[in-house]
Amino acid sequence: MNAPAMPPSSPAPGARQHAWLLAPGMLWMLLFLLLPMLTMLCVSFWTQTTFTIEPTLTLDSWRAFFATPTYVGALWTTVSLWLITLLVCLLLGYPVALYIGLCVKNKTVQTALLVLCVIPFWTPFLIRVLAWRPMLGSEGAINLLLMQFGVIDAPLQILLFSPLSVVIGMVQIYVVFMVGPVAFMLARIDPGLIEAARDLGAGTGRILRTIVLPLSMPGVVVGAVFVSTMVLGEFATPAALSGRKVNMLGNIIVTQVGSLKWAFAAVAGVILTALTAAVVALLLRLVNLREEL
Repeated sequence: MNAPAMPPSSPAPGARQHAWLLAPGMLWMLLFLLLPMLTMLCVSFWTQTTFTIEPTLTLDSWRAFFATPTYVGALWTTVSLWLITLLVCLLLGYPVALYIGLCVKNKTVQTALLVLCVIPFWTPFLIRVLAWRPMLGSEGAINLLLMQFGVIDAPLQILLFSPLSVVIGMVQIYVVFMVGPVAFMLARIDPGLIEAARDLGAGTGRILRTIVLPLSMPGVVVGAVFVSTMVLGEFATPAALSGRKVNMLGNIIVTQVGSLKWAFAAVAGVILTALTAAVVALLLRLVNLREEL
């Protein structure tokens, strides 16, 4: 005698509850992230005329982007400035985070030092960027100090309206996003682990290489993701500190939108989005953040 067929199992109440809890976030991501990205991708293939755009698919905008040295140069400038800024933020931010996270034992003092790091954010973004102009100019404070101490004989023209000035401005703005995550991870290291390593004869250099650096890597990756996503999308800092001499992809997008060339701006936007996604994916492969955080 055949056994009676079992009715199909219905989803557990807990699973349905989880689905309802996820629904608002998924809907938000669909409407304000996925849909705009798909729209931008479609528009990049539309036909662009002088002042209008038609929904006729073509590759003209893509060909024009990669056939124009100015735009290809902007792509390479974006990548190079991102790499330099990220490296400088790491070199400057890691020692500060190391001091706050390991050397300072009092939690209140740690918090106070981190608050000091974010004090510049109490000032509007553009003011912080434009404040570098009188500092980096030929008659600015930095040149005057260098000449006063006899380091240079004539003002350095490279300090302003150059790629160096853009890097200086972006590092000052974004280095705090490297300090915070790294300091958080360093503060989680058990002091007994370092003491045990010292008891076994490990020196400071070996402790840094084998204990501190590996355990702080999740913070380094998180900080690198923060810095990378913001630097790759920059347009205000290069425009303000380079005198329009340094163009990143963000500047290309702003210029094309202002010229009503939506298809061309969409091409640059797609390339910038793909570049940012590739960088973030590469960084996240270095450390499994789900296990480490």
